[in-house]
Amino acid sequence: MKKVFLFLYFSIISLLISAADTFVIFTPADHHFPLIKNGKPCSILMDINEDKGVKMAIDNLQQDLLNVCDSQSEINTKASDKQCLLIGTLQTPLIQKLIVSGKIDRKELEGKNEKYILQVVTAPLEGVDEALVITGSDKRGTIYGIYELSKQIGVSPWYWWADVPVKKQTDIYIKPGTYTDGEPKVEYRGIFLNDEWPCLGSWSQEKFGGFNSQFYKHVFELVLRLKGNFMWPAMWASAFYDDDPQNGELANTMGIVMGTSHHEPMALAQQDWKRRGKGEWDYNHNAKELRNFWTSGMERVKNWETVVTVGMRGDGDEPMSEGANISLLENIVKDQRKIIETVTKKKAKNTPQVWALYKEVQDYYDKGMRVPDDITLLLCDDNWGNVRKLPNLNEKPRSGGYGMYYHFDYVGAPRNSKWINISPIPRVWEQMNLTYEYGVRKLWIVNVGDLKPMEYPITFFLDMAWNPEKFNAQNLQRHTEDFCAQQFGEKYAKEAARILSQYAKYNRRVTPELLNAQTYSFHYNEWERVVNEYNLLALDAHNLGFLMPASYKDAYDQLILFPVQACANLYNMYYAQAQNQRLAAEQKTEANRWADKVVACYERDSLLTHYYHKVMSKGKWNHLMDQVHIGYTSWNNPPKQIMPKITRVPEQAGTYTFIETNGYISIEAEHFTRAIAEGETTWNLIPDFGKTLSGVTTLPVTKTPDKMCLEYDIEIEKAGSVEVTLLLAPTLNFNDNKGLRYAICLDGDKEQIINFNGHYQGELGKWQANPIIESRSNHLLAKEGKHTLRIRPLDPGIVIEKIQINTGGLQPSYLGAPETLK
Repeated sequence: MKKVFLFLYFSIISLLISAADTFVIFTPADHHFPLIKNGKPCSILMDINEDKGVKMAIDNLQQDLLNVCDSQSEINTKASDKQCLLIGTLQTPLIQKLIVSGKIDRKELEGKNEKYILQVVTAPLEGVDEALVITGSDKRGTIYGIYELSKQIGVSPWYWWADVPVKKQTDIYIKPGTYTDGEPKVEYRGIFLNDEWPCLGSWSQEKFGGFNSQFYKHVFELVLRLKGNFMWPAMWASAFYDDDPQNGELANTMGIVMGTSHHEPMALAQQDWKRRGKGEWDYNHNAKELRNFWTSGMERVKNWETVVTVGMRGDGDEPMSEGANISLLENIVKDQRKIIETVTKKKAKNTPQVWALYKEVQDYYDKGMRVPDDITLLLCDDNWGNVRKLPNLNEKPRSGGYGMYYHFDYVGAPRNSKWINISPIPRVWEQMNLTYEYGVRKLWIVNVGDLKPMEYPITFFLDMAWNPEKFNAQNLQRHTEDFCAQQFGEKYAKEAARILSQYAKYNRRVTPELLNAQTYSFHYNEWERVVNEYNLLALDAHNLGFLMPASYKDAYDQLILFPVQACANLYNMYYAQAQNQRLAAEQKTEANRWADKVVACYERDSLLTHYYHKVMSKGKWNHLMDQVHIGYTSWNNPPKQIMPKITRVPEQAGTYTFIETNGYISIEAEHFTRAIAEGETTWNLIPDFGKTLSGVTTLPVTKTPDKMCLEYDIEIEKAGSVEVTLLLAPTLNFNDNKGLRYAICLDGDKEQIINFNGHYQGELGKWQANPIIESRSNHLLAKEGKHTLRIRPLDPGIVIEKIQINTGGLQPSYLGAPETLK
């Protein structure tokens, strides 16, 4: 009973989570506010002095409304309509009027962080009868309210980054009431673009000319639509503030708090040092130049929102030199804080700072290194999603709190993981829930690599960062379904979510870059089982894509179909290589068929990539799948894809021998030991004919077979009576009802003449239902061991598909027993 109660409890909680804050309906309703009525949106009213970042979000909302109803909403700074959408930040005169008049509850917003409220207000201003008011406690609060409205009217946060279509609506109404998501539970919530070459770097270079403000405008908008507020920028060959002077200005305007990665202190990129640094990256020998360099970094960002990384690692994200010690590192942080105070003219504690306990830096902390209490300690996972360290539950609280640096992408040992999503949501939830419950609540940042194809895990990470307490093990799949409903519509959400979840689970078993022919075993049919699982999933993904409207195709291909097809193909390729290796070691020519499949899968991988780059979304995402993922021999990627090694076994004529297995022998007709044709007629193979492999017949079909036979060498375990069954194509007695005949014998004994269809009288029967004719003959073998079966056609038009010899153990089956090739 208790288990049933818990199940019902969590099910109810799950439904509340997804439904509590829905305020939009798509049909006219009394006492609801008409946001769009008969295809026309209401106007937007804002304060003339509204923040630039909020204005940018309002402009985006105007475009979102246009995309929904094909009609443009006016943006005004003076009231002109009886009904309008009124948007503003708490501090603006426009919203203060509503506060003073009691139309908006001051307590809901004052002193709050990044909170919005959305409510319908009657007579908010003179000349306005009714308004839908979106207001925020601060700039980002208002922006989040704007984008929440966009999301609920049908504009996915991924509308640009995943080409999610916007469903057209004629009417959109807002329910009565006050709506809010409250305040975020984690203060800073963001993503790190990393390991960005060759994919994201090549793409941004081609589309925007590099990692400039045109590129980042799209990234910042995405982060804000997902209710994030923080970023570490791309840095492999880039310097965020240096590459485009507008980058920093734009981030600050739009409302994104910028930082620099765990090994790039004082708001400066590694590339900044490479371009302008003087001397060694060594504080023991070059402290003055480093201090000057760090000062320049703080001067550049002093008027913008930023979280400053402090501390120091070796150049290029390497450990410090052997001479580095705790005292030196503590002095480095002290000197950096002096620079912060000098430049900002404020106490260091008033500038947010973070010290990343990444790799060996955690060892320094464990050995006693400490930094001032106001600095956020950024804890880290092991680069593979396993949290390394958490605060002691009894530890004294820090004013700077704790953060977590998490990974969806990684470059390093034991093998790179850069190509595709390997992060199932249950696993992310389990580790980040652990993180949150242990008091890590100041900053969450996740390494997302090239951003695509991590669309869903990014969404989940930022949703969870807003309020980890909303999530539990029972409602995670509901979140996936809600995500899929947002991208593809409710009708397809459940199946799309199942596929999305399942492929991430499969990819986490072993990452694609680590997968090889030795990963899975042939014991317990393990290899076959995992390949079949992925193939079934790929088939389901393929089928669902056919059911969806064409408008969803590009989004579906990006978010689900491509990753599933590409990863299933990878499994098929390595399974084929494993089979090739196994059979080649036994010198079986069947190894060659698997070798061919390796080649085919390797080629298909490149074709899938070509489709992603050149066909999908009309080539919008060229280069995003450039990452090498086949052919790894060490932790790092080779310069280009390398096809898995295959072995071919020489094909030799007349080598086929078939052995008795479990009381039967089964032979595909084309695998004859000898084929004799000394007259005017010849043997002809018809590939893919019939129910299994192929068919063998005589040509020309207008001539009676002359001096022809097929011979099959077989090995029998004991003497006695055997039954030979030929599985023949269901050819009818077209020759004036005479029937078609063949001669059969074992070891050259007296032939039996069999007419297998002479008795056919035109009645409907089993030949039509089961497209095969089974023709039997009985033979007596005087001894065990080797024997030769000979079949001689006596009439044209006979097609032999398969031969079965029953020595006592043959079981009924529709396709016939599997071949028993020696």
